[in-house]
Amino acid sequence: MVMGLLKVGRGLMQASAEFLDCNNLAPGSFVDVETKSRRYHIECLGGNSVRISGHPQYCPLPVFAHLEGSINGDGLLDTGLIERGMRLLFVVEDRVPVTTSKILHVHCESRRD
Repeated sequence: MVMGLLKVGRGLMQASAEFLDCNNLAPGSFVDVETKSRRYHIECLGGNSVRISGHPQYCPLPVFAHLEGSINGDGLLDTGLIERGMRLLFVVEDRVPVTTSKILHVHCESRRD
């Protein structure tokens, strides 16, 4: 349910969304996620591999992580999705799961070849 989509220039698309399916993003795409308490910057590397920053303890600078998806109010995981109103789940260093506060806004700059 994309609210806005704008072609910016040579192979770059921008969008603000209610939800975003990260499985469809090309490597090199960037996603900004604003939660109730923080702002995360995510670079898609391919698949669910990302470089993420925004948490003062786990990723103050960009670190390699796996984006698992969004967790709803019942604790169920929507794999690969970043969805407004839900909590983002990512795993740092292949062993440290991080669950964010509720997502308020999602913005994407997607690379298209």
